[in-house]
Amino acid sequence: MALFLTLLSEFRYLFRQLFLLLLCCSTNSLSADTLPVGSFAKEGLVGWESVNFNDETSYDIVSYKGQYVVRAISADSASGMLKKMRVDLVNTPYLNWSWKVDQSLTGLNERTRRGDDYAARVYVVIKDGLFFWQTKALIYVWSGSEKKDTLWPNAFTDNSQMIALQSGDDKKGLWVHEKRNVLQDLKHAFGDRFTAIDGVAFMTDTDNSDGQVTAYYGNIFFTDK
Repeated sequence: MALFLTLLSEFRYLFRQLFLLLLCCSTNSLSADTLPVGSFAKEGLVGWESVNFNDETSYDIVSYKGQYVVRAISADSASGMLKKMRVDLVNTPYLNWSWKVDQSLTGLNERTRRGDDYAARVYVVIKDGLFFWQTKALIYVWSGSEKKDTLWPNAFTDNSQMIALQSGDDKKGLWVHEKRNVLQDLKHAFGDRFTAIDGVAFMTDTDNSDGQVTAYYGNIFFTDK
């Protein structure tokens, strides 16, 4: 009887260990592979370069409720921050980030050059040839007037396509977390040609409408699911 109880105890121990091992493996299989783009608390804006279109929007790292984020202040200015990096969208198609605006730029016709201003934008950039004018961009925007999920060509070039993820002031002052399947969005915008990108950028601009706005950007990263 004592031998039976000893064997039963050992069996229970082995079963428990096997269960924990299977649980661990299952948990690991569900965890997403992450490709950091902007880890602002750890790196600040190291690795990002300024791209100036018309005067400079101010970008700095600030603490917001215990998290370090990028604050963008635009006053009749248009410059962005670009990070050049090759991303294989087959492996990590999902772009993740968070953003917040104090207010959107309402009342603009964003399909015209005069109205091509946004409180917040996040770009994915593709080199589609040897020359700079062959560069393509898919631009996720916090729109002031276009309806959510609307897709339209940029007012300055058909090589850039805009997607409104937020619209108006319904969520102003709130942190909004975004997750986009860039591979699918590129297919919708440009067809089946692209399975990788060459850079990520963000920009807050008010140069065309002579406005002022403040926005915030949280960490940016790609995941496999």
